[in-house]
Amino acid sequence: MSGADVAVIGAGPYGLSISAHLAKGGLSVRTFGIPMESWRTSMPAGMFLKSEGFASNLYAPGGAFTLAEYCRARGIEYADLGVPVSLETFSAYGEAFQKKFVREVDSRKVVNIRWKRAAGFEIELEDGTYQSARNVIVAVGLTHAQYVPSALAELPATFCSHSARHHRFDDLAGRDVTVVGAGASAVDCAIALHASGANVRIVSRREPSFHSPPESATRSLYERVRHPWSGLGKNWKAYFYAEFPHVFYRLPPPVRVKVARTALGPAAGWFTKDAVAGRIEVRSGLVCRRAEVRKGRVLLHMESTAGGPSRPLETDFVLAATGFAVDVKRIPFLNEMLPSIRLFERSPVLSPSFESSLPGLFFAGVSAKDSFGPVLRFAFGARFTAERLAARLLRIAFAGSPAGRAAEANGRLAAGLAGGS
Repeated sequence: MSGADVAVIGAGPYGLSISAHLAKGGLSVRTFGIPMESWRTSMPAGMFLKSEGFASNLYAPGGAFTLAEYCRARGIEYADLGVPVSLETFSAYGEAFQKKFVREVDSRKVVNIRWKRAAGFEIELEDGTYQSARNVIVAVGLTHAQYVPSALAELPATFCSHSARHHRFDDLAGRDVTVVGAGASAVDCAIALHASGANVRIVSRREPSFHSPPESATRSLYERVRHPWSGLGKNWKAYFYAEFPHVFYRLPPPVRVKVARTALGPAAGWFTKDAVAGRIEVRSGLVCRRAEVRKGRVLLHMESTAGGPSRPLETDFVLAATGFAVDVKRIPFLNEMLPSIRLFERSPVLSPSFESSLPGLFFAGVSAKDSFGPVLRFAFGARFTAERLAARLLRIAFAGSPAGRAAEANGRLAAGLAGGS
């Protein structure tokens, strides 16, 4: 076995940002995953990010290599506000970030992790080999969190799948497809299906909602105070979630969990509204209570939200754009350690430095949202996470040294704290 100070499981915006900070601090880091894999394979080709340009960065120490710099060097249109960032641009930017700051990424799948107490962690890989690390950071994003409601869960895979299982929809061209859901994924998938030649409709409990287009960046002082911009939107609640996750952490756990799961609902990007209007059928006020395959087609038994059954809907294929439900128990490589990981509902209980009840095991990204708030559901939260985690692990590694004291001071400054964590 070869060892490292830290193993980072995941190579998306969080995993890469964290690895960049740790490596810059002098720690030996092993990063596992395929860079930006979910962004390149689990989202509709041709879509655009909801987040504005300034909030779509990966984070290197000192804020180096922003999306703006990447686009400027390659002649790609970019603006902090008002120019949607394409999925292809963001994915390529993430891969360029990886090559610049996290040069070695191990693409082998992690299949199991064992805690060896004082010896740290033993990491088993898909080829039967092992690695070891004193600390492990789990940053797997939504890979194991796809949610399909029970009414659809029993349909065969040839008739129904989750939206995250698709990148292109050419295989559904010419077919009748029903998208269940009303959030950004439902809208983005419906647009991609329509472009691929499918006959598509959106069926949901409520009408799809859309973000408001950004206003001019040159606003009056009154408007900036009344509606402050942040990486999560333009209001005081979004500003609090984006800029003060360390304060959010101090809220009672039940409050944190409720807000983390419900705030900043699944609205689609403002730029998708015209692509839906008049082109894609939307049937709102309906809930699917049961689904079955009959004579080679899917029959959806619907119920009106106003009360009472509705006429069954017949379709060739159902796409469940029904979101995600984070549950640590669904991350397979944690199975052996689960009895030692304290949970609150389905999420790990974390310290102010993202550490779980198992010493040396940390969680980042969406798995940490119930501790630090809605910002951890978005790439924008990678900055706070990387700075806080790096400060903690560098402080441990270089305790008492000038480097350790500097890491602690930088961590406090980055998090906006007066004291340590």
